[in-house]
Amino acid sequence: MVKKPRIGWRSSVNAPSLAAAIAVALAAGLIACSPAATTANGTRSATAVSLSAQASGIAAIVRKAIRTYHLRAVIVRVTKGNQDVITQAFGPSLTGQPATPAMHFRNGAVAFAYVATLLMEYVDEHKVNLNDTINRWVPTLPESNKVTLKMLANQTSGYPDFETDPAWTAAFNADPFQIFTYQQRVNYAFRRPVQFKPGTNWSYAHTNFMILGHILSMIGKKPLATLLQQKVIGPMGLTSTTSSVTSTIPEPVLHSYSSERKVALHVPAKVTFYEEATYWNTEWGTPDGANETTNIYDMTKTAAAVGTGKLLSRSSYHAMTDPNLLGFGHAQASCAPSCFTQIPAYNYGLGVVRAGSWILQNPLVSGYSATEAYLPSQKIAIAVVTTFEPAAFNSQGVEPNASDPIFRQIGAYMAPADAPPTGK
Repeated sequence: MVKKPRIGWRSSVNAPSLAAAIAVALAAGLIACSPAATTANGTRSATAVSLSAQASGIAAIVRKAIRTYHLRAVIVRVTKGNQDVITQAFGPSLTGQPATPAMHFRNGAVAFAYVATLLMEYVDEHKVNLNDTINRWVPTLPESNKVTLKMLANQTSGYPDFETDPAWTAAFNADPFQIFTYQQRVNYAFRRPVQFKPGTNWSYAHTNFMILGHILSMIGKKPLATLLQQKVIGPMGLTSTTSSVTSTIPEPVLHSYSSERKVALHVPAKVTFYEEATYWNTEWGTPDGANETTNIYDMTKTAAAVGTGKLLSRSSYHAMTDPNLLGFGHAQASCAPSCFTQIPAYNYGLGVVRAGSWILQNPLVSGYSATEAYLPSQKIAIAVVTTFEPAAFNSQGVEPNASDPIFRQIGAYMAPADAPPTGK
């Protein structure tokens, strides 16, 4: 039975070096002959020439990635400060319908960054402390007198991931359009014992943020969707990010396709299996009220707002985004493969991932892969979303998170002295 790719899970595919990325752009002849804006007297602006060259280099990286990872569509946006370096779509959404930057798609674990921001706002308002144990709100959960809000937000609670429970996987594969309630997911999660003592290891589990979102709605005394809109999404200036309990996506829609149910449906390994996944319900992977869709413009806005701590005090910003878990965690049979040592290329903050100096989230869900990332020192925001061709999926119906290596290549191209690390 195929396990679903985890929202926010990172592919280990290594990105090419900066030199290789630049070589691709030069070989394509794009940088040398790219168009540049002109000033009123017809002279090229040095800034415009530079931005145009960067846009051509990024486009070359994307075009190569489309071939390498067998991608159907890619939408990319890169900004530096207030400058738009590139906003461009490649490939089709539907057959005969080109993808466009205005199209909406599912943002998966990007919502975890919003939930963590809401948590830190409550910390700043002195409503809670990160070290508060969760028995104050959910006393019936295992180890609730030891698990803290911080442990939920940084994935160190030890709680099992309901998404890895075979019964949950079978239920999802039987009907990917269904809605799993909070209590159903709690029941799936705790059919198995706690994986490790709270705070002693790290393991990615959707269960943590599902519970955290539930608690935050209790603290705010409103539905989580309302709290996120009022305190996070609205103040961040996100105008195209909306939540829904159902599978609704606002028009225009970037359509997605998947092979992940191949094994569950007993399709022979040598037979190509590929189905539309656009309207599968993805609320299962997020807290109730945080099942969201967005577009590429809101993704770069998110990267900048989270990456600068726009809504938070300095202390809360650092608590959320610093590499505090670097070197923590270890492999363990009870939580394999989700538990591992946090490394420079991937270490977890509170609802966000660190890759070197970059702050990001990189969901993979229902035939979409997406990454939003920010480099504070240079004010560079990168957003990438991809969909896949049939050849992207292996014989088990599993695909790579292609947006992640694309982001790392673009990051290396834009900031060679502070490139996102790619190694183990």
